[in-house]
Amino acid sequence: MRNSFDWTPYRRSTVGFDRLFDFLETSGSGAENYPPFDIEKIADDHFRITVAVAGFKSDEIDIVAQQNMLTVSGRKAPAAEGEARQLLYSGIATRAFERRFQLADFVRVDQADLADGLLTIDLVREVPEAMKPHKIAIGGGTPVIEDKQAA
Repeated sequence: MRNSFDWTPYRRSTVGFDRLFDFLETSGSGAENYPPFDIEKIADDHFRITVAVAGFKSDEIDIVAQQNMLTVSGRKAPAAEGEARQLLYSGIATRAFERRFQLADFVRVDQADLADGLLTIDLVREVPEAMKPHKIAIGGGTPVIEDKQAA
């Protein structure tokens, strides 16, 4: 059973948030839940995505950042000749996967690391100086840039 929410009143009173509302309307549509992941806020402009990729080596995982989309995919390399294993039980999921993350504007991938079966991807939001809020003086004066740290 799908819960639907009407975003129309919010769409009418906002400008430039069409992508956000489209994302909210299409999210929760039974998307695959493998591999599991966490998203963590480290600081105001620093985030970390941790993906559980047990059984994958770093050369079997691809991370692609393109515009506002981060794609993490993995594909196990085929077993080499002579490496055939006779498994009595196979409980470790090593199937191919692709996980997509929608990134906000000005968010870039800082670094990625694979340790203990966990892939960590650090993200940093860097708003260009020209895009930061400017206080505009009344009377046509020069804009004064407000410094958040001084406040």
